Amino acid sequence: MRYRDLFVDLDDTLWDIHWNGRECLEAIYVDYGYGKYYPEFEDYYNVYMRNNNRLWGLYRDGVVLKEELIVERFLAPVREFGIEDPEYAKRLNDDFLERTTRKTGLIDGAMELLEWLKPKYRMHILSNGFTEVQHKKIENSGLRPYFDTVILSEEAGVNKPHPDMFSHALERTGARREQTLMIGDSWEADIVGAYRSGIDQIWLNPTGESVKGGFKPTYTVSSLKEIMEIL
Repeated sequence: MRYRDLFVDLDDTLWDIHWNGRECLEAIYVDYGYGKYYPEFEDYYNVYMRNNNRLWGLYRDGVVLKEELIVERFLAPVREFGIEDPEYAKRLNDDFLERTTRKTGLIDGAMELLEWLKPKYRMHILSNGFTEVQHKKIENSGLRPYFDTVILSEEAGVNKPHPDMFSHALERTGARREQTLMIGDSWEADIVGAYRSGIDQIWLNPTGESVKGGFKPTYTVSSLKEIMEIL
């Protein structure tokens, strides 16, 4: 067997962050009375997501800190309406994160794939998500029994795609670089990070994005079920 250990991303690879997060934000839109600022939820959602995605990219690259991310992503959509209170944003962030831990929606085919892989490989979660919520999400969505190790960037002190995150994961799990495979949806964090660390990759690319770098992933799939044809 070519691979012994699988590093698997969590958000939008197994746990459906898009759908689960959207449901939580829609509830916040209602509960916090944001209808007075944005007549339609989609308007609020689009502003939030544009800023959230930008801030996560900066956080991943070490440009902004966690506190700046969680404050700015919730202030950005309401700043023009006179709300500029970091403590308000932190309370809202705590509320949002707590709501996400109760969501259990998974990417289509996730459980089927994990059942297929579990007898054959050692599997380890490798995630950039916040420690206080990722463990709860993993437990509540029924994913924990499939994984030998959960490795989070906050605990490691460095984010994917930094090579130190992958080196930390290899050391923590006792995995050998040449016998390890990274499975993830993020081109930059998962695929580029693994490639630069000498680890093979499976890129989950359901939308058919173009390759952005000067290399081709070891494998590319459009659905989780396709991974069973590879492994």
